Amino acid sequence: MRTHDPYKALRSRNYAFFLLGNVLDSIGNQMQVVAVGWELYLRTHSAAVLGFAGLVQFIPVLLLALPVGHAADRYNRKTMVLIAEIITAIAAGGLAVFSALHVAFYFYYSCVFLLGVSLSINMTSRSSLLPSLVPKDALTNAITWNSNGRQVATMAGPAIGGLIIAITGGSFWVYVIDALSSLAFILLLLPLKIPYQKPQQREKISLHSLLVGARFIWETPLILATITLDLFAVLLGGATSLLPIYATDILHVGAQGLGWLRAAPSVGSMIMAVAIAHLPAMRRAGPTLLLAVGGFGIATILFGLSKNFYLSIAMLILTGAFDTISVVIRSSLVQIRTPNHMLGRVSAINSVFIGSSNQLGEFESGTVAQFFGAVASAVSGGIGTIIVVASVALIWPQVRQLTTLDQAAETTKS
Repeated sequence: MRTHDPYKALRSRNYAFFLLGNVLDSIGNQMQVVAVGWELYLRTHSAAVLGFAGLVQFIPVLLLALPVGHAADRYNRKTMVLIAEIITAIAAGGLAVFSALHVAFYFYYSCVFLLGVSLSINMTSRSSLLPSLVPKDALTNAITWNSNGRQVATMAGPAIGGLIIAITGGSFWVYVIDALSSLAFILLLLPLKIPYQKPQQREKISLHSLLVGARFIWETPLILATITLDLFAVLLGGATSLLPIYATDILHVGAQGLGWLRAAPSVGSMIMAVAIAHLPAMRRAGPTLLLAVGGFGIATILFGLSKNFYLSIAMLILTGAFDTISVVIRSSLVQIRTPNHMLGRVSAINSVFIGSSNQLGEFESGTVAQFFGAVASAVSGGIGTIIVVASVALIWPQVRQLTTLDQAAETTKS
């Protein structure tokens, strides 16, 4: 009987270097998000300016998703990651120059747009590159450590960025460090010899070739079901946009308490990611997924009803933990079951749906809270998540029957 190795993916030199660079780059990006928001609001005191910055970054993500996915299936994915990091470094450098020269705020949007272009390339190329970095039986372990690294960056980046702004009195050095973190990722990635399987015949860009990923997802019940589950769970159960209301009007814990509330889901995610890495491979992945998303809905309901700060923190930690289980299972299914020649296009569709659901979820929660109150918004979102879990379980029985993530008996079409 083989002993489970929780560090199997990390023993691959290619993956270890990739993960280190990915974490450094993500910390820099999280620092930059804080700095841009702080500087734009400090100069304009306009919430609309902040909202427009988010829209400017999202537009290229939406428009470029399909072409970038197609490119990831035609060209070297490592090269695409390097190109994305160069674009990020240029954008961060531009922000540093604009900050130093105190130019008008609308010039910042050009750099924010470039960051959106980089994000679009990175989301697809990084995820589709992952199977080339580790053996197939270490892929789920690699996805788990990726999730852990992302949570470390989510917690550390904003804190470091805020500290640097407080010490220096401005955003200039945050942008410089963001550029340097991108260059560090490039230097870590350049020497790696990552296998690249050149396509035997490159498809010409057409509507048919661009939509291959969408058709594959539609014709693969397990992947369609897990993406649907994650999409609507985040869309309905996203209570993070309500945290300022809870901190101020319901829990009465102020700005410091808000910081703890925002950090809580990342704490839960990181703890669960480490636990999954050390546990043996899942034997009942489908039922585990349904229970995790259902647990996410229940924790959201309890958070919505809670008037105790510590109970609220505990429920947010649970939402982060349950969400990580869902992310690991969904990402593993997408990457294990998608043929390599269309992995880029499938990853692009997956990234857009999951990425947009976060933003739409915040909009949905805020809109419901505006008309019916924050408690009603959070509780109804949790109830909606549980209804989605029950619906997916009934519509796609394949999810209930899924055992291991690489279950050989399951075909890509059924």
